Amino acid sequence: MIGRRFLSNATAMSVFQNSCYHKIDFKICEGDPVKNALQKFSAFNVGCLAVTNTQQNIVGVLSERDYIQKISLVGKDDSVPIKHICTYAPIMIAKPNDSVEQCMNKMLVKDVRHLLIMNDKECVGMISIKDLMKEVMRDKNDIIARLSDFKTGKGGCFGSE
Repeated sequence: MIGRRFLSNATAMSVFQNSCYHKIDFKICEGDPVKNALQKFSAFNVGCLAVTNTQQNIVGVLSERDYIQKISLVGKDDSVPIKHICTYAPIMIAKPNDSVEQCMNKMLVKDVRHLLIMNDKECVGMISIKDLMKEVMRDKNDIIARLSDFKTGKGGCFGSE
């Protein structure tokens, strides 16, 4: 139903499948220097990393915003350990089956741009607001195509032929 439908049936996990985070190692150890995080931000063109402890458990996130506010603006050097500037719990997470709308609402409520996708205590992915916007645009383009097809007599709700 087009009138009431806001977004597709996409989930956090399906959005992650198309995310820039899907094929990279987006985790970094809290003991590493901030310089290593900057290298990953640049190499992978991402704005957030999942922070792990020595047992490889997720303990927080490190965003470009953390770096700007806690290192760059105060004049510290980038040899500071990540644990001194990252954001620890509580961090906003998504469940694998959360809808795009639920993920967007979580980001808006907490004013964050990234969500870790957690399955119980295991991190199975990360998505950004950009990933969610791509999904919204894909859905809107699909609706436009269906309506255009309907208008030109190509089957409407049954899709292009």
